[in-house]
Amino acid sequence: MKIDILAFGAHPDDVELGCGGTIAKEVALGRKVGIIDLTRGELGSRGSAKKRDEEAAKAKEILGVSVRENLAFADGFFMNNKEHQLEVIKMIRKYKPDVVICNAIDDRHIDHPKGSKLVSDACFLSGLIKIETELNGVKQEKWRPKQVYHYIQWKNIEPDFVVDISGYVDKKIESVMAYDSQFYNPNSKEVETPITSKNFINSVRYRANDLGRLIGVDAAEGFTVERYIGVNSILDLK
Repeated sequence: MKIDILAFGAHPDDVELGCGGTIAKEVALGRKVGIIDLTRGELGSRGSAKKRDEEAAKAKEILGVSVRENLAFADGFFMNNKEHQLEVIKMIRKYKPDVVICNAIDDRHIDHPKGSKLVSDACFLSGLIKIETELNGVKQEKWRPKQVYHYIQWKNIEPDFVVDISGYVDKKIESVMAYDSQFYNPNSKEVETPITSKNFINSVRYRANDLGRLIGVDAAEGFTVERYIGVNSILDLK
């Protein structure tokens, strides 16, 4: 299946938090979007891997993405090495995305920058003809995405560009809250973590509103880039 955008997250819920509004908007515009989770989030303080699978499936339906897969790498312990790169390359060659979106390049959780670099490196390697991969016994063709972008997570990294997601913030929050074991729930008896407070979930909406304010719209999501963004005309910029 050829898709337009492939979003990677080190854990289920990373994509929803980082670029859920952008994904919902692109799906509404008719783009084919997929999500690849690197781990099942089994080291999370709340819930379980099985619970996270269920939550991710629910979020997939909310966002309306075409496909979602989990590579089941070891949460907290996966590495940016040949073994893991080849598995990511298989996904890139399978779905042939024009754009890949992945974790923040620097963040509080060690898996986020690791996942960011792993996916970025795999995007480059996927374009090399002498790296051979097979999926279901079929040899894959080389494929390199046109662009790799990184969403913003815990840290307030300065974005290189922002996407107007006005009208899609509620859908973003709905997809985040599909992970009901992870985020604010006043009735939960489980341990409190940095992301279970009401302040955290409010901050997700506030960040979108604040980035939107800075470009004169209701809401936006920010991204960083690995190379310059080119436009045909200066008038293309908002």
